Amino acid sequence: MSQLFVNINGTVQDSELNGISSSNRGYLYGDGVFESIRVFNGTVINFDNHYKRLVQGAAAIKIEIPSHLTQEYLLEKIREVLDKSDINQGGRVRLSFDRISGGNYIPESNECVYSIEVKPLLTPDFELNSKGVEVDIFMDLKKPKNKLSNFKTKNGLIYVLAGIQAKEKKLDDMLITNDAMGIIESSNANLFVVSNGVLYTPGLEDGCLAGTMRMQIINLALKHGVKVYECNILPQNLLSADEVFLTNAIQGVTWVIGYRTKRYFNNTSRRFVAWLNEHWEKELEPTDLDNSEED
Repeated sequence: MSQLFVNINGTVQDSELNGISSSNRGYLYGDGVFESIRVFNGTVINFDNHYKRLVQGAAAIKIEIPSHLTQEYLLEKIREVLDKSDINQGGRVRLSFDRISGGNYIPESNECVYSIEVKPLLTPDFELNSKGVEVDIFMDLKKPKNKLSNFKTKNGLIYVLAGIQAKEKKLDDMLITNDAMGIIESSNANLFVVSNGVLYTPGLEDGCLAGTMRMQIINLALKHGVKVYECNILPQNLLSADEVFLTNAIQGVTWVIGYRTKRYFNNTSRRFVAWLNEHWEKELEPTDLDNSEED
């Protein structure tokens, strides 16, 4: 694998030499927000939506973003790290905003520092998992519904513990519920249920992450004439469903084969992966203007 690099608040360095400062507030208190962003056929995709959610999340936890950290500036810095790390096909980017070091629970400042980490992926585009995943419901903790629920904050213990329990139960993932026992997401993805050709997904008001891929799947469904309803998802809905699939920015669509004794198909999942790749291939096609030579 090629040597990988990171950008720590403007300084590009070897990822193997990178060490987080012991005073970093993201490390000490989970005091930050982040985005996981897909590199599709060598191009960073959907960055405008990721940047928008990152800025909104930072505002929700009162991190003040300096004027130079614009969408254009950060995209340029991401491309710089990708190029230096020789990632030109499939890849993933983690872009973080942390509150600057200083203070204890009461920070000395609300200024922002950023970091960019990159990793290669084996596939340049989206592929459906060949083996369906098996899931169950994580009952140990509930995710609260509040103004932070829709953002990717660095307080991820509920997802970590759900992932650990999945391993303990020899499953692939666990589904997380809110305080009202509505199933809202998995340890790393949004949730969709298919019944009679109709898509159902938890609403943002139920406390799920406002996933960028979640919104893209909804938009693709509407474009292709598939009905979508945002609603409360209960365990009995999983038992009566025809299909269940998970979505996130990196994997795209992951089909679920089983919940307890229930087994599912993956016809809808396959269609969405095809539509997703078709969308981004078309979106990234060079235009006549791109191909034109300067006079």
